[in-house]
Amino acid sequence: MKIAAAQLTCTPADVRANVTQAADLAARAREQGAELVVFPELALTGYELDALAAGPGLWTAADDPRLDPLRSAGIATAVNVALPTGGPRPAIATLVHDADGTHVTTYAKQHLYRHEREVFERGEGDGRFELGGIRFCLGICFDNHFPELPGRGAADGCRVHLASSLYGTGDGIHERATVYPGIAREHGLYVVLANHVGPAGRWTGCGRSAVWAPGGALLAEADDRTPAVVTASVVTAAV
Repeated sequence: MKIAAAQLTCTPADVRANVTQAADLAARAREQGAELVVFPELALTGYELDALAAGPGLWTAADDPRLDPLRSAGIATAVNVALPTGGPRPAIATLVHDADGTHVTTYAKQHLYRHEREVFERGEGDGRFELGGIRFCLGICFDNHFPELPGRGAADGCRVHLASSLYGTGDGIHERATVYPGIAREHGLYVVLANHVGPAGRWTGCGRSAVWAPGGALLAEADDRTPAVVTASVVTAAV
């Protein structure tokens, strides 16, 4: 199976504009033979915490009609959103839809980073799904700094770890280049990282969305300045 990691520069607090951009990237990934594409953290709004805290108009559920262009792109998608929780705060969550638009699973971020704790609800459980005979686990940005999360996925038979993240041009450059190949080495997982590129709230995304093989070898990597998709093949059998 081919999997794609997408990176984009979000239009701040504009779900429809970002869905359009994400759908274009999904179509590009499909044309390159990918069956699944992963997007960065809060890809449909940008990392705009003040706007997300101000009200639910930017929050996005799995059945939100604004997602229709992405759900109809003909490829499975893992897109990260501000998800309604039924309470006053949303969760940071990854929505997975199959290529036919069917909702497969939702995973809410468990490890909120600093200022996120004032805006979002923390998730409670791990995220898993299966596609094309391959089992996947999910993590969102700061989640991936806690090795027990992908470790539980590997122990549960997952082969690929999908990470929707935001790493900036400061310390994020080093973190991006160490955390994700480290997961691949420690847990024997393929790791797919989708990162922002360009302005992203209070940061500037450093791009370089990538795929690593079990053991940590880099299979594919985007640049640090261009909205793009990169693809790599994963296999079901252990390496």
